[in-house]
Order: sequence, then structure tokens, then C-alpha cells
Amino acid sequence: MKKTVSILVLMVGLILAGCGDGNQKREGKPKVLVFSKTSGWQHKSIPAGIAAIQKLGGEQGFEVDTTKNSELFNEDNLKQYSAIIFLSTTLNVLDAQQEAAFERYIQAGGGFVGVHAAADTEYDWGWYTKLVGAQFRSHPKGTPEADFIVTDKNFGATEFFTDSIWHRSDEIYNYNKLNPDVHVVMTVDESTYEGGTNGDYHPFAWYHEFDGGRAFYTGAGHTDETFSEDLFLKHLLGGINYAIGENKVLDYSKATTQIPPDVDRFTKKQLSVGEFFEPTEMAVLPNNDVLIAQRRGQIALYSDATKELKEIASLDVYYKTLNTPGVNAEEGLMGLQKDPDFATNNWIYLYYAPTGDEWVNRLSRFKYKDGVLDMDSEQVILDVESQREICCHTGGSIAFGPDKLLYLSTGDNSTPFNEKGVKYVNNGYAPLNDIPGHEQYDARRSSGNTNDLRGKIIRIKINEDGSYDIPEGNLFAEGTEKTRPEIYTMGHRNPYRISVDQKNSTLYWGEVGPDARKDEFETRGPKGYDEMNRATEAGNFGWPLFIGDNKPYVDYDYENG
Repeated sequence: MKKTVSILVLMVGLILAGCGDGNQKREGKPKVLVFSKTSGWQHKSIPAGIAAIQKLGGEQGFEVDTTKNSELFNEDNLKQYSAIIFLSTTLNVLDAQQEAAFERYIQAGGGFVGVHAAADTEYDWGWYTKLVGAQFRSHPKGTPEADFIVTDKNFGATEFFTDSIWHRSDEIYNYNKLNPDVHVVMTVDESTYEGGTNGDYHPFAWYHEFDGGRAFYTGAGHTDETFSEDLFLKHLLGGINYAIGENKVLDYSKATTQIPPDVDRFTKKQLSVGEFFEPTEMAVLPNNDVLIAQRRGQIALYSDATKELKEIASLDVYYKTLNTPGVNAEEGLMGLQKDPDFATNNWIYLYYAPTGDEWVNRLSRFKYKDGVLDMDSEQVILDVESQREICCHTGGSIAFGPDKLLYLSTGDNSTPFNEKGVKYVNNGYAPLNDIPGHEQYDARRSSGNTNDLRGKIIRIKINEDGSYDIPEGNLFAEGTEKTRPEIYTMGHRNPYRISVDQKNSTLYWGEVGPDARKDEFETRGPKGYDEMNRATEAGNFGWPLFIGDNKPYVDYDYENG
């Protein structure tokens, strides 16, 4: 019997030991870090807030460190804290490495408290927006009096309220991007003050478990007086206690975010300088040789062995207008890419505008080996009709996804400039001229046309014989009337260079906007917003009917203005 008991004790000990740091309580008092760096508006109440939290720590038995130094956001430093308090921080306060370190801290089981302007922080860091629970949008002037409604008294930050309405004054934020997964414990009644924009449901304080850790946010904390309010201090303390949790040692084995390498880990070495003329796209081969396409048809090879650059082929391409003086045609050799299996099949893909009477841009592949591009090996894969003798927008970038699907970008093949000799013109807004004979000034015929391959990003599966199939998940199923099944995304102006994430097939591209310098929403539409876009699935991105975050153009009549 004694032997059995000893074995059981040993097994329990081994199980507890195998549970890792995440189940061990820290020694000593909990410790929190108050972070108050600002890159925008600096709240005058920050010193009062720091003093109040330090006083709470002394009374309630937790230690308080304070800093504005973002360099302290590293793993070795953060792991000593049970919670991090963002006290009215504003705008971008952490760099990429510091963001990663903070993500790892939360994933390891850390706690977060956001006070007031913590929601006015790190707008381009989606993970942080979900952690804090919302983004600041606006606020009415001053610090209006309002009714704050306690919606959940079963939480440490609200359990002490004897009344469900907390009437007080504060700077009251309106919010964007409210995280639907948070547990709201307090709202504000917009009917009791002027300037609210969230409507009947206006969250003001909340908490949630997030990405392995715990987070609490309160919208209060704008004024010095706030940090002497007894109810607010109890409210804040409840949130801090929630973030501290059981004060366990962090378990970094659960952290998934990777720390990006230091900038000085990278070095730049120039391979060739001043020897190119309108290069468009390049491909690095398995032996570190580089093939470079140039718009006027030349293909150059940079040899890693000899460190020399030389021309190895020249395609006969249409690269300038033949009958229309003064027009900057943009066609030529626009794209180059190696096959994902180049090491075994030696295929190089080119997208170019062949000379001749046929007005097309052509996707073909050629055999390349030992410095020789075999022009006789061409396999024509796809032709895209293109209106010539005009400017502009060709796209032409080629990329492969991790599933070996080929992506090809094409531009809207439309003239963005004002037409000469007519009264009503684009003026830098979307080209929407549907008068017969003016087709080059209407991008609806291309980008907005489901049955046209211009203004698109095409996605196809290349077969062994050079033909192609349509993969599942493109925008239009094969056989759909008046559509091209090759289309993956549409509504593009000029997706000139694209890339595909080799882990998850996410597609990225940029779009330069047109030349309009100001918004004229009533008469013409939005100005020339530039875009950085990503697509995780097929879709229509709006051009020329929309631009930016779906800002619409007016259906302008070019006959009467």
C-alpha cells in the first residue's frame, strides 16, 4: 500500500511539474506597468492617473512601475508584469518588434488595461484594436454630463455600484470597430447628452479574454478630477484586478507571434547600377541568377557567378504608338516570372504585347536554360484584348501562389486624362464617358465588365501542355453567361505589381488613384485616393464606380455636364 501511495505522489508531482510555468503562481506581490507614451494628443490627466494607480497599488498590495519608454516592450522586461496599463496613450507608440513582444506577452497569459485614449492608439495594428475592444472615432466638445448605465454588476469593475445609473461628466468617446466578443459592463445613454453617434447601444467599459490573456477597457479617465472619484477608482481597480488575474507566471510556450529580426541583420549589396532601361519585372532563379524584363522587349540576365549583366533575348513588342503622335503607350514586355517547378521544367512566363495587326497582350511561356531563352519553345497560354494607340494602364505582373496557381494582373486600358476639344471631361475623376466613339474614356468597358479580362487579376491553373483550367473559387463559375471564369478579382485601375503570400495565398497589390485633387461628392465623386489592397477570396474592388473604402463616383453625363 505504501508503495502504491508513493507512486501516486510521484505521478502527481510529475504531472504538476509538466504543466509548465503557466500554472505556477508568481512569488511576491503582483506588479503592473503603467505605459503613457503619446504620439498625438497628450492628456493633462496622465500624471494624476499615474499617481492614483500608484496609490491604489500601495493600498491594495500590487507594485507599480511607470514608463513612456517603448523600448521596455521586450520579452525579458514584460514577463515580470502581471498586467500592462495603457494610460491615455495616443497614436503609434510601439514599433514592429515591440508590438510583437506585447502580443507574445498577452499570448503567454498577460493582462491588459486600457484607460480612455488607449482606444485612440495604434490604428493600423488590427490585433491591438481587437485587444482594446474598439477604436476612437470622435467626441463631443467638452466633458458633458451623462448617464452611464451599469449593465453587469457581476464583475469586479462594477459590482460595488448600488445604483444602475452613474451620473457624471467626462469626455465621452464615440467608437469604431467595436469588438463583438467583449463583455460590456457599462454603456452611456446618448439621450442624456449631445454628440453621441453610436446610437441606442453605446458601450463604455468592457472586458474579455483575448488571445491567451485578459483585457479590460474603460472610456473614463479624461480629467484630473476623474482620478479622485471614489467610484471611478473602484471601477479602475476592478479592471486592474481582472487583468492581474491569479498572478501566474507567464507561459511563453503558448506564444505564437514571432519577433521580427533586427534591422542590422540585413545588408544591402548592389548587383548592377545604371544598366537598365524601363525594367518591369524580374525573377531570381535557383542558382541566384536574375532574369530582368524591360518594357521595350529586352530580357537581361544577371549572372551570380560572373557578376555581369547581359542581354539574352529581345521580343518584338508593341511599345509605342504607330499612328497617334504624342501618346505615351505603356505596352511592351510587362511581366516575367519563373515556374514554381523551374528547377525541373525550365519554364519562364512572359506577358507582352506582340507586334502585328492583332491588338492583344499575351501570356506565354518559354524554355530557358544555361543563359539561353528558346524563342521557338513558346507556348501561348492566354491573350487579353487591348485597345492600342492610347494611354494607359497595362498591369502585367505575374505571380504564383503556394498551390502553383498563376496570377496575372491587367490594367483598365483607359485614358485618365481630359479629352481634347470637348467641353465635358474627366477632370481627374473616374473615366465614365459612354458616348459612342469615346470608349477609351470609359473604364466600365474594361474594369467594370464581367466579360472582359482588362482591369482584373486573373487566376488559372497551368497544365503540363500549356493549356489551363479554372480553379475553384474564382469570381464567376465556368459557363456563367457574360462572364470570364479566369477572373479572380475585378474592378482594378492598374494593379501594376502584385504578390501572393506563400503561406496562405493572400493576394496583395497597390492602386494609384486618378488625378482629382479634392472630393466633389455631389457633382463628380471622390478625389484620387491611392489604395493598398488584399484579397483572401474572389471579389469586385469597385473601379471605376468606386474608389478607396467604397466611395462612389457620380454618374456624370458627358453630353451636358
